[in-house]
Amino acid sequence: MEMLQHIITFFAQTFIIVLAIIAVLLTIAALALKAKNQKSFEIEILNEKYEDQTQALKESLLNDSEAKKERKRIKKEDKLKEKQAQPQSRLFVVDFLKGDIKATESENLREEVTTILGVATPKDEVVVRIESPGGLVHSYGFAAAQLIRLRDANIPLTVCVDQVAASGGYLMACTANKILAAPFALVGSIGVVAQVPNFNKLLKKHNVDYKEYTAGDYKRTVSIFGEITERGEAKFKEQLELTHALFKTFVSKFRPQLDINQVATGEFWYGEIAQQLKLVDEIKTSDEYLLSMSKQHQIVRISFEQKPTLSDKISGIITKAVTLTLNKIIEQNNITKRM
Repeated sequence: MEMLQHIITFFAQTFIIVLAIIAVLLTIAALALKAKNQKSFEIEILNEKYEDQTQALKESLLNDSEAKKERKRIKKEDKLKEKQAQPQSRLFVVDFLKGDIKATESENLREEVTTILGVATPKDEVVVRIESPGGLVHSYGFAAAQLIRLRDANIPLTVCVDQVAASGGYLMACTANKILAAPFALVGSIGVVAQVPNFNKLLKKHNVDYKEYTAGDYKRTVSIFGEITERGEAKFKEQLELTHALFKTFVSKFRPQLDINQVATGEFWYGEIAQQLKLVDEIKTSDEYLLSMSKQHQIVRISFEQKPTLSDKISGIITKAVTLTLNKIIEQNNITKRM
């Protein structure tokens, strides 16, 4: 009888624990769903950043007495500036610096542009710093469309390229009223490429029968496992040429000063040569440009980023805990072996 009571107590406790775990999981799921689409919005006034850095360096070069006098002078100067302050035009800075093949920053760019359009006027300016070697046509087309929204609102748009804006990256850059590039930045690559490995011969060699069913003459022109026919290959190349033609037309629309046939060969050029070819307008780094504009403009950098959901955070904690546990086990085993 006593054993039966122990068994019942054990199952009751287990049942309560299971219910508690389910409740916790349901709470986590609900909170994760609520936080799924939350994004963090950051605003940074770069003028203040530049001034603080300069002032910190100045003070570090002075002795205590001189530094004290300098702080008093700055404080007095700031008060005078507040009294004489005139409305400044604003320069909004947006970064697109992780230009992967899918242009995944496009969603953040969309939010940033939407926010800017809510406050900016034609007296202001938007600077977009782009770093990208290109990627999927539709992804970069969508990113470029976000920048066109600024042009359509008559807000001056400047693109800065410090390292690379090639292919899809240049598709975005060419929408700007003005393009600045560092001397050795890679620019251009106005072309289209497609790479498709084909294993059909390998399958035949091993007597593997592969069948592909489609409806529509050109639903599948070239595939990984199917046999590539002359007709299918010809259509595939035709589609590439069409995409290239659209790319050239798009660039020509925004930069009519270009000799499009000269630059749309798929080649890229370094900044200074790109300027000669009129792919860019000035040779200047983004830092140089922003610093030069900080005297007359309020420089505001804005950014949107997807917040990690609660489930992401918990997953990270669990992963970290498992990793630490495994490392401990490995260490103990290594110690045992050495002993």
